[in-house]
Amino acid sequence: MQIVLSSIMLQAGGQNPYMSIVLMVGMFAVMYFFMLRPQAKRAKEQKKFAESMNQGEYVITTAGIHGTIQKANDDGTLQLEIARGMVVKIERAAVSMETTVAYRKKQDAASGVAVATK
Repeated sequence: MQIVLSSIMLQAGGQNPYMSIVLMVGMFAVMYFFMLRPQAKRAKEQKKFAESMNQGEYVITTAGIHGTIQKANDDGTLQLEIARGMVVKIERAAVSMETTVAYRKKQDAASGVAVATK
């Protein structure tokens, strides 16, 4: 990063010193709008998804484990039934929003239910 900044400063040589500051501020603005802001938005959606999970919903974890939520505990964990009579305790954050939503859309499409898209 320092090499890039020093090369920008060298190229700006005889130009207005305020122009290089404007360039650096512009680079940070582009980084914010293309990298940091979408990531924060995605994290907010994931948190909202994790809080909205209810008993009886079919979910997929980030590790690829499929199961049905048996109980939502107060400590931020879920009891997930992965086979008849086999229950595991997982963190809410371990449920993958992307794969669970994709699986639900696929199941809805296969059953003939119309799926609303964003």
